[in-house]
Amino acid sequence: MSNIVLDKDSFLRRIKRLYTEWKAPSVGHDDALSNLDCIMSVVGVDEDIVYSKSMALQLWLLGYELTDTISVFASDAIYFLTSKKKIDFLKQVENISEEGVPEIKLLVRDRTDKDKNNFEKLIKIIQNSKKGKRLGVFTKDAYPGEFCGSWKKSLDEARFEHVDISVIIAYLMCPKDESEVNYMRKASLVSVDIFNKYLKDEIMDIIDSDRKVKHVKLSEGCETAIQEKKYTGGLEPTYLEMCYPPIIQSGGAYSLKFSAAADKNHLHFGVIVCSLGARYKSYCSNISRTFLVNPTETMEENYTFLVNVQEEILKLLVPGAKLCDVYETTLSYVKKEKPKMVDNLTKTFGTAMGIEFRENSIVIGPKCQALVKKNMVFNVHVGLSNLLNPEAADKEGKTYALFIGDTVLVGEQAPASVMTPSKKKIKNVGIFIKDDDSEEEEVDNKKASKDDQGTEILGRSKRNAVLESKLRNEINTEEKRKEHQRELAQQLNERAKERLAKQGNSKEVEKVRKNTVSYKSMSQMPREPDVKELKLYVDKKYETVIMPVFGIQVPFHISTIKNISQSVEGEYTYLRINFFHPGATMGRNEGGLYPQPEATFVKEVTYRSSNVKEHGEVAAPSSNLNNAFRLIKEVQKRFKTREAEDREKEDLVKQDTLILSQNKGNPKLKDLYIRPNIVTKRMTGSLEAHTNGFRYISVRGDKVDILYNNIKSAFFQPCDGEMIILLHFHLKYAIMFGKKKHVDVQFYTEVGEITTDLGKHQHMHDRDDLAAEQAERELRHKLKTAFKSFCEKVETMTKAQVEFDTPFRELGFPGAPFRSTVTLQPTSGSLVNLTEWPPFVITLDDVELVHFERVQFHLRNFDMIFVFKEYNKKVAMVNAIPMNMLDHVKEWLNSCDIRYSEGVQSLNWVKIMKTITDDPEGFFAEGGWTFLDPESGSEDENETAESEEDEAYQPSDAETDEESDDDDSEYSEASEDESDDSDEDLGSDEESGKDWSDLEREAAEEDRNHDYNTDDKRNGKFESKKQSKSSKHSRRDRMEQRSSHSKKHKSNSSSTSSHLKSSSSKHGSSSSPTKSSKDKYSNRDKHHSSSSSGHKSSKDKDKDRKRSRDDSREHGHKSKKSRH
Repeated sequence: MSNIVLDKDSFLRRIKRLYTEWKAPSVGHDDALSNLDCIMSVVGVDEDIVYSKSMALQLWLLGYELTDTISVFASDAIYFLTSKKKIDFLKQVENISEEGVPEIKLLVRDRTDKDKNNFEKLIKIIQNSKKGKRLGVFTKDAYPGEFCGSWKKSLDEARFEHVDISVIIAYLMCPKDESEVNYMRKASLVSVDIFNKYLKDEIMDIIDSDRKVKHVKLSEGCETAIQEKKYTGGLEPTYLEMCYPPIIQSGGAYSLKFSAAADKNHLHFGVIVCSLGARYKSYCSNISRTFLVNPTETMEENYTFLVNVQEEILKLLVPGAKLCDVYETTLSYVKKEKPKMVDNLTKTFGTAMGIEFRENSIVIGPKCQALVKKNMVFNVHVGLSNLLNPEAADKEGKTYALFIGDTVLVGEQAPASVMTPSKKKIKNVGIFIKDDDSEEEEVDNKKASKDDQGTEILGRSKRNAVLESKLRNEINTEEKRKEHQRELAQQLNERAKERLAKQGNSKEVEKVRKNTVSYKSMSQMPREPDVKELKLYVDKKYETVIMPVFGIQVPFHISTIKNISQSVEGEYTYLRINFFHPGATMGRNEGGLYPQPEATFVKEVTYRSSNVKEHGEVAAPSSNLNNAFRLIKEVQKRFKTREAEDREKEDLVKQDTLILSQNKGNPKLKDLYIRPNIVTKRMTGSLEAHTNGFRYISVRGDKVDILYNNIKSAFFQPCDGEMIILLHFHLKYAIMFGKKKHVDVQFYTEVGEITTDLGKHQHMHDRDDLAAEQAERELRHKLKTAFKSFCEKVETMTKAQVEFDTPFRELGFPGAPFRSTVTLQPTSGSLVNLTEWPPFVITLDDVELVHFERVQFHLRNFDMIFVFKEYNKKVAMVNAIPMNMLDHVKEWLNSCDIRYSEGVQSLNWVKIMKTITDDPEGFFAEGGWTFLDPESGSEDENETAESEEDEAYQPSDAETDEESDDDDSEYSEASEDESDDSDEDLGSDEESGKDWSDLEREAAEEDRNHDYNTDDKRNGKFESKKQSKSSKHSRRDRMEQRSSHSKKHKSNSSSTSSHLKSSSSKHGSSSSPTKSSKDKYSNRDKHHSSSSSGHKSSKDKDKDRKRSRDDSREHGHKSKKSRH
């Protein structure tokens, strides 16, 4: 137990309260402590004992249960007798010196003599404390076992006078401190979640489906539900348990006591009384409710009266009130309002609660004189039993009981605050069902009576249960979300305006390029020979290059040099030096503004030197340039590295100094890797928590300090479903290590083989593989326990200043915040991906709104944009989220009270945010963020505008013909003769749909006809021969031309309309084809538009026509010869 942290502050505060009360009693109704000489408690081993005063005192002081341990509180010291492991745990408080706290001494058990000597020591200590006679003990606690039996025998032999201190110790522990109230609040919320999300829905489902389920089955279901995270609000199930077996009662047999047990009878659809309570870190809670199935008006009146009685009790629970007076005043209220109900009322109205479920000595009853104090927690429960319902249809429903109870915290003023906020009015617990056999008139009458009570009754075809949360006319989940989003939208702009008004006009200061001075005086100039000889000299100390310019040594700081280049041409070496100057292209990190931009700047300098070594020279003259080139590069690299480091450090916030704790019990984890790496090579190290921060020390000795006050969010991700287990810290301000700034620091260790050897023979029953799997499971469990223990220790040590959040894996969804797709997992206050690097951490408190882009049904994915409250901060984007996760993400954001919107387009967020930051008042005056709403109409307008633009690019045929007629008139005149025949031929081809052989035969026939009709006077016999030789090629060209018409249609359509118009006019005079063939011809003309690009004039058309057949392959002209 040495690795478990004991809360020293709580121990000292509580032990001081015990001794103060012992020395100077302040409790008026019990003075048992004042006459005591010593106090003793013993805790043994008995799994059947859930609650005992000895155990409660031990948990209250130490926070843990230590079995087989004797605690003796003497007047001058405190003694603990226990085993060695538990002694190691108690050593944390052994040497504490605090005023009002006696010395703490530890005794280790000696099993050789069965602790006989230790018992004798303790007996002497008790005898030496004050008078040594009266010993304060818990008389009802009796633990079995050899150790407790031997100690009891030794006490009996010493014959001390035993005084029961159960009542006074219980009253002493009743006022809760902040940490106890926090534990009880968490326990109460778990009780409410199990009741609302499990038990209530289960009962509704049973009634709705008319199933027979036993009470004990429902009770066992509640005990199982407490181990499921969806019912525990993210709390670790290992710290949760039931205070008592949940009690479900119905069917006339009711016992309004918490000692009752759920029986094996089936659930009766009448009055159902339910009680359950969760316990978190040993602190208890309770909730009791009654469901009424088809209640009569009298039953409803009685239930409403009972709720009013409980509210009266809460008003009376104020600091200083006597519990007996609270009881009597409540009883008077009952006598006044419904005197007949006095006999049916429960005998008490509640008990104090804490580590023990009920303090029987602190009861809201007629005899308890205890005073109510601030921060006391009560289980206020009130009930009415043995009530009669003469209208019941069966004997089980003739008798019924009503019972309600809550965990309440006493504050400074009335009424006491309810820690189990589950609705309990009649409209929330009334269940109204209808059978098919029931007459419509009865239903109408019931509806009318229930409407008066503000409750609706609905009937369905089957027997169905209807609760307020399940009414038929209830708005569905989507509508609820939309309503909530409308409320958030109204609040969003108002809060944003207020926030911007407080921030004021904070503008970024423009960075001016640093004006570096090489030498402040001439005395600093070097006196080297190279300088005197007017050679290039590099001064490493002052990072300066001294260059000879017109016979004068001129120093240039290295920061003024942009780049240098060296080249060798023949016998000479050239060194070119380029300088920074206004107008030059700057690097990303090199600044752009100059202190004196109007000054005259040197742009570049080039030096030339001979490569020829003269007689008597040690080296060639160019060696000076070579040396200068090397040194300038070296100094420039060093300077840029230092500048980069300085830039990194510019906006670093100075951190406090880490205060090292010398305590050996500091929380510590070993063999951890750190991300990002300190150096290139990955190394392990240890993480240790100190007084005000963590320190990570690698095996090489590198140190990384993370202070508690700089941690914005801390995460613990267990190894469930992962190959690593990690702790991640998201910081408020960046820290520097590895020469870079980092806002996210992670410590992790691997829990299995990251890589698997696929070549290895695998067998499911291989002993080695089974052993390896078992070893991995054990390693996972061991690491998970160690990390969880570390987190708990840190939370306790820092008093919750650092709280570790665990991602909810079951709520995760895929997305790509960077390059790869990862699983994004929500936590209680963030959205994170910690497994892959770089990590993705979004703190929800920083988010202004979320916008979904590309939300369209035909797309598989959508994008999510996070807009931050700090508008100058760049928006965060998550891409490629599956469309089927849209509702899941919306539901999560809605539950976190984050406003979201959606659209079909991707927006330019850089321009949007710049517009907002430039004129925030104008932005919000025009409606603010409402422009993102789909209802705003902006997207519809955009779509309309786009469609109008598309239409503008689709002119009508008539317009196209008119426009192209003017542009291509010359072309039309030159080709109108051949258009006639070519259109005719093309049309026939298209109509017939002929194959290649037919097309080739027709092309050959056309060539022959053309040969006979050629004008011999102009073209001569030679051209005729040439034409016949190329006929084979021209046929192939024409066939290719016909097959490629459809492919060229789109590219040539804009240039064919003039051809179409001119040729159609010619056709009108020369031939009279049918209307259908004209259409086909015109379509062919569109495909054929490029064929006449080679025609230049009407005079040369015959020559060009023949030449085009030979050149068709080269130029793509596939025109046909026209027939005269």
